[in-house]
Amino acid sequence: MSDLKLRTKTFAILCWKLCAKFPKSREYSNYVNQLLRSSSSVGANYRASQRAKSKADFINKLKIVEEEIDESVYWLEIFLEISDVNHIELKELHKEATEILAIIVASINTARKNQKSKNSNL
Repeated sequence: MSDLKLRTKTFAILCWKLCAKFPKSREYSNYVNQLLRSSSSVGANYRASQRAKSKADFINKLKIVEEEIDESVYWLEIFLEISDVNHIELKELHKEATEILAIIVASINTARKNQKSKNSNL
């Protein structure tokens, strides 16, 4: 899944570039910081999941990724409603975030299913 490793890193970089375009105001600053934090956390935690010590650890780390990408989706939706900054770019990032979220949820479900089938075989 090195493709997802690259995708999550690229997502963080594109969010950073987008955030640099927002007005430098008190109102925007909090939301920008939240998106920067959650979007960069996605890739960092995905990388950590690839070094998990067990299947349970892997699932737990992916759950963190799920929370962070879902939070990123939320902030992108907020910016779509309040911002005049490039809506095409925002929509593309939102689409990418929802795709990553779907992949992570599917990965969690697969890992849980594999964990249950392995435990039932013991």
